[in-house]
Amino acid sequence: MNGTYEETVNENGINFHFVPTEKFKTISITAKFKAPLKRDTITQRALLPYVLQQGTRTYPDRSTLQRKLDSLYGAVLSLNGAKKGNYHIMTIRLETANQKFISDESSIMDEAIELFKEIIYDPNHTNGSFPPAVVAREKDTLKQKINAITDDKMQFANMRLIDEMCHDERYNLHVHGYEEDLELITAESLYMYYKSMLQEDQLDIYVSGDITSKDMKAKLFSAFQSDGRPGLMQAAPETQTYRNQPNVVIEKQPVQQAKLHFGYRTHITFRDDDYFALHVFNGLFGGFPSSKLFINVREKNSLAYYAASRFESHKGLLFVFSGIAPNDYHEAREIIELQMEAMRNGDFTEEEMVDTKELIVNQLLETMDHSKGMVELLYQQVVGETDLSPDTLIEGIKNVSKEEVIKVANKLHLDTVYLLTNQEGDTDE
Repeated sequence: MNGTYEETVNENGINFHFVPTEKFKTISITAKFKAPLKRDTITQRALLPYVLQQGTRTYPDRSTLQRKLDSLYGAVLSLNGAKKGNYHIMTIRLETANQKFISDESSIMDEAIELFKEIIYDPNHTNGSFPPAVVAREKDTLKQKINAITDDKMQFANMRLIDEMCHDERYNLHVHGYEEDLELITAESLYMYYKSMLQEDQLDIYVSGDITSKDMKAKLFSAFQSDGRPGLMQAAPETQTYRNQPNVVIEKQPVQQAKLHFGYRTHITFRDDDYFALHVFNGLFGGFPSSKLFINVREKNSLAYYAASRFESHKGLLFVFSGIAPNDYHEAREIIELQMEAMRNGDFTEEEMVDTKELIVNQLLETMDHSKGMVELLYQQVVGETDLSPDTLIEGIKNVSKEEVIKVANKLHLDTVYLLTNQEGDTDE
């Protein structure tokens, strides 16, 4: 594959990442704000993206801001928040046309950078406050988002699994915040928190596309200047308690399809040597339609409407998701646990290894074919505080041995089983 080149420069307390590539006809600028997860700030951080995209000093409402984006040949602005390990990441992304492909255009990039800077540093505000009407409206939007999770039973079950599994850990905090916090947030307090975020968060800015690093440095370094930023507050180490027996949590709601979710501790994160083998393990176990969970739980035994697994790269967790008939709990649980036992015993072939590695590599290459996906993969190194480029990751996955996958399988232990079922479901332990 063609290597992905990334140049990182720290200037004014900001980490700038330049990723020149001819893959894309557009240029994307992405700002990532990183801070430790905290209960007393999580709802404000969840609300901020909604408010920041509603207007700036020059473009004070969403319609005038959208007209400006349209004038930049249909530039796209997106803001969101996410959990990665014990950190909350707020992302602001602007994708715009590359002026080198448009005749008689020489100012698109300058205008895009100026707009991006204004979205971050000069949102619409007056006298130390966001517009109260905007904040009130966006609080309602966020409230609807929080309540919608209860209606999406798969998402709800995974949230409850993490609540139970990580109840004494920061990772249990809900990324969309808490409804009870919203009434306490004012336009003034949200603006005050926003200003503290600008000072205290670690800020990484990525520029990717068909660019010349030298030109982009000149533009960005002059646009993004600060009086110096204090170091990022690190997430304090946590002591994790490991159970001898899995915690089984059963809750009942009027659902037709029960949700049976498992939470495993992997003891492996992005920076660990076993990370490559964890990728391959997950692919064989539940990552693809060819995996053990899909074939044995869903296809052969018809015990699940779906059955799959995924892992969290920075927290060291692996989740199994399945949708089952309420009366199939015991049988489905037994078959799922048998698939894990089969992985521990090395019950998979070299041919399955080869096929799974190819699926994982193709998935990663497909991610790299989109500027957003490329930046997300590169940013994993920042959160993981280690150098592991996408190219090195792919090579590492290709070289994983069967013994290494078995070693990973035997590191995992089942922490929590969560079942969401109905009143008639068979739940006797």
